[in-house]
Amino acid sequence: MGETVARIGRTADDAGFSLIGVGDHLWQGPHAGGPQAPQLECFTTLATIAAHTRRCRVASFVAGVHFRPPALLAKTVTTLDVLSGGRATLGLGVGWYEDEATGSGIPFPPVADRFEMLEETLQILRGYWHGEHGDERPFQGRHYRVDRPLNLPQSLTRPHPPIMLGGGGAKTLRLVARYADACNLYPGPDLPDKLGLLRRLCADAGRDYDAIEKTCALPVDVGADGAGTEELITQLRRLADEGVHTVIGILLAPGDPLRQVEIIGEKVLPAVADAGPAPIDS
Repeated sequence: MGETVARIGRTADDAGFSLIGVGDHLWQGPHAGGPQAPQLECFTTLATIAAHTRRCRVASFVAGVHFRPPALLAKTVTTLDVLSGGRATLGLGVGWYEDEATGSGIPFPPVADRFEMLEETLQILRGYWHGEHGDERPFQGRHYRVDRPLNLPQSLTRPHPPIMLGGGGAKTLRLVARYADACNLYPGPDLPDKLGLLRRLCADAGRDYDAIEKTCALPVDVGADGAGTEELITQLRRLADEGVHTVIGILLAPGDPLRQVEIIGEKVLPAVADAGPAPIDS
């Protein structure tokens, strides 16, 4: 399995994909086989991919805020950024897989509390990534207390590794406008409305809407023979026209994921090069 992950990383990197993302779960999700299907730990897998790639970003897609204390998350992402040569992206969200958490003995607070945890975590991460050593001033919130946000070595990416928040609701988009570098949405008829809401929230927060990367998660299956490439190209161009910068393809099809990456690299990326990069979530 390790060599398969490495080959997917090398193939995607050589083909020109701009990002490789890994889901942050202990159990495989219901959409991909459920708890009985294999699921590798997110950041260990990203470190393996980083070791076998040279240029593409490596991202959690997306980390559940309930899985790690903010200090551990800061150290984990910083380490990934340092060891990858400054290519780490932190995808973060409130999580959704309650059975996974409770079945693994991990607390899964109500969603309102998880949103509070998410905002406090974003504030704490900023402290860890502040300056050369981190902001050593204490943080005291409702959910977290950090007496000394010290971070050595500091991240290579300054002022911090990019932060992408997953979710398209008003609460998430408000946090994007205040703290994040990218949002992640799902395609659908309400996508323009969500981007319009984000634009208004950025104006309220004094943020430049155009400086925020708009990403979109898209289930992908081009088929073993590439029969689905034209449909995928059409989808990517439509999303680009709607204002999406980066499409993160989720490989859900059974069979050989490496072959899917090869086909997309050979037939899709050249066709949409003028529409922007097309990362892939492996």
